[in-house]
Amino acid sequence: MHALIIVLNKTELMEEILNSLMAIGVKGATILDSQGMGSKILSKNYSSSNLFGAFKTAFDREHPYNKTIFTVIEGEELLHKAMETIQAIAGDLSNPGEGLMFTVPVGHVMGLAPSSND
Repeated sequence: MHALIIVLNKTELMEEILNSLMAIGVKGATILDSQGMGSKILSKNYSSSNLFGAFKTAFDREHPYNKTIFTVIEGEELLHKAMETIQAIAGDLSNPGEGLMFTVPVGHVMGLAPSSND
């Protein structure tokens, strides 16, 4: 069992991603409003003499806020299918500023709907 965490910068893709995850068998997810540290720091009114202010234009993004989606997935096959599905919609997440996706092993969990294997 793994937690799959996606930080989605292109928030307009969220509904398509959630519908696609449901279509492949992911039963649920939690969505949080989020903002990256760099975006938060650079959103301040720094002057150009400030170290961060000097880099503001270089890091200015169209989407200063993002969505963080996390879900717990049983089975490697479904996990990989979910990651491939997200990449197909969101694009190459290895490009800076596109978003972030990672997994974390889950040892124990309470509160999930029972799987069809139970």
